[in-house]
Amino acid sequence: MSIITLTSDFGRIDYRVSAMKGKILSLNSEVTTVDITHDIQAHNLIQTSYIVRNAYKYFPKGTIHVISVDSFFHKSRKNILYKADGSYFIAADNGLLSLIFFDIKPEAIYEITLNNRFDDIVNFTATDVFIPVAVHLANGGLPEVIGRKIDAAKQLLFPRPVFNENESMIIGEVMYIDNFGNIISNISRDFFETLAKGYENFTIKFRNLSLSKIYSSHCEVVADWERETEYHGQSAAIFNDSGQLELTIYKGSKKNGAKTLFGLNVGENIYIEFF
Repeated sequence: MSIITLTSDFGRIDYRVSAMKGKILSLNSEVTTVDITHDIQAHNLIQTSYIVRNAYKYFPKGTIHVISVDSFFHKSRKNILYKADGSYFIAADNGLLSLIFFDIKPEAIYEITLNNRFDDIVNFTATDVFIPVAVHLANGGLPEVIGRKIDAAKQLLFPRPVFNENESMIIGEVMYIDNFGNIISNISRDFFETLAKGYENFTIKFRNLSLSKIYSSHCEVVADWERETEYHGQSAAIFNDSGQLELTIYKGSKKNGAKTLFGLNVGENIYIEFF
């Protein structure tokens, strides 16, 4: 069974998502198509990288992932195919794939040359370039047929937390806000636990607020707060299922979650001070 996933910043109102699916069906009606999301903020590569990085691992090896974010066609910009972690990833050469695989070396990178002939006109990159490549791979075709191997693609630096030794402090930042208004930072559990070994206590600081405990999961928050109704709306820090430090409001939502109550935005700093 061949699987093609679709991720885009196209939204659900316009025709573009259905056009991609229609193109897949016209080329191979046997392919299974799965939407990851089409609600990426326009051109937001950091948000895309967080979502795709955490979603693709649940798909079988060999899945083909089409990522149409900041992908409108430019003659001066390549479109590329990554073979990485046992699967294929198709995107514009805008640095997105380097963000998804900032810690994994791709097995191969190809510049897609499918539409490089003089008489080819690309009106819509997703249907004219990405989908034909994806279906070619789904049919068992070799990547060398639709592209040429290259040594590297555009690189962007994934925002990493830093440790200030003089102040015994991790300086991280908000990198994503989810559908429940939870604030996800770029501070990983591994980074925190490695540094925490040399200290007895810590305080998480953001805006004019602070927290002094990190829960292992949302379930642990519930277990710690015995009478659920009394703690509705309480704040907590957890390591989420992606292993990232997350600020959350118990049973929060977009309207009354951590984003709303803490007022933090993507790119703002979160500090962990050790003592």
